Amino acid sequence: MKKILCIGEALIDMICTDKGKSLSDGDNFLKKAGGAPTNVAAAIAALGGEVELAAKVGVDPFGKHLVDVMQSFGVSTRWVFQDEAHFTTFAFVSLMENGERDFYFNRGADGQLNRDEVDSIDLGEFSIAHFGSATGFLPGPLQAAYQSLVQKSLQQDIFISFDPNYRHLLFQHDKQSFIDQSWNFLNSCHFFKVSDEEAMMLTDRATVDDAAHDFLEKTKAVFAITLGKDGTLLGLNGETYIIPSIPITPVDTTGAGDAFVGAVLYQLNQYGFSDMRSLSADQWKAIIVNANKAGARTCEYLGAMEAFKHLNNDIFK
Repeated sequence: MKKILCIGEALIDMICTDKGKSLSDGDNFLKKAGGAPTNVAAAIAALGGEVELAAKVGVDPFGKHLVDVMQSFGVSTRWVFQDEAHFTTFAFVSLMENGERDFYFNRGADGQLNRDEVDSIDLGEFSIAHFGSATGFLPGPLQAAYQSLVQKSLQQDIFISFDPNYRHLLFQHDKQSFIDQSWNFLNSCHFFKVSDEEAMMLTDRATVDDAAHDFLEKTKAVFAITLGKDGTLLGLNGETYIIPSIPITPVDTTGAGDAFVGAVLYQLNQYGFSDMRSLSADQWKAIIVNANKAGARTCEYLGAMEAFKHLNNDIFK
């Protein structure tokens, strides 16, 4: 069985633990390994899959922490490059009293992953390439590396997975660039996952149903639109289906979408390269049911990486 490759950001989330305080007023922060494709890779490995991460970190204690965490899950880090000129990327987050997030992005090494580095990856070892990082659409070397690797994946007939992971605070002044770049991937990939808000934003539609109709008309991919407690909308072969959510009392929703994607990719890889693109609607429904279980399990623990320690094949039974 071939492996899964996840490419994109690896960063440190610094979460303010002073309830209701802004980043400027907060004093206490909790360090957590993060980055959407990094989370997906950890989830795949936790479920028992063979996965490698392509990313860049700084030559500093935080980059070492990211590598150590990935290796503790069993993720191969041979394509995690170190940049001596840039520090490991940080994302500072605080939940304000009004429910809004105070966010500050201190970008460093993750955006420096370049085309030459990803071109050195032998895609012949992989059956799936997953692109899941909003930062990959920011200007810089990572953007060019993303574009190069997706074209290389198409040329070598690799199954392509995509999750846009829109972050308003990163693209609030250039949302259209994010939308345009996302559509390049939506038109190239075989599977994509979006939230309900992302679906409506990318299609400029007012309802999820209308957005799903556009995706069916304009893309060839199987897609999942996550609807929170209302379940997941699955789209394929001109039809849509609603897969119910798993009833839980959430502790923390961080990483739930990444666990969902990781579970989908882990299951797809079990079918093998020749079969994963010709699955029936019933097979896809079963995959989404299990992915919902993985997302729900993640919500029962505080922090994505802590939650992934509790992911395993038993949740699919």
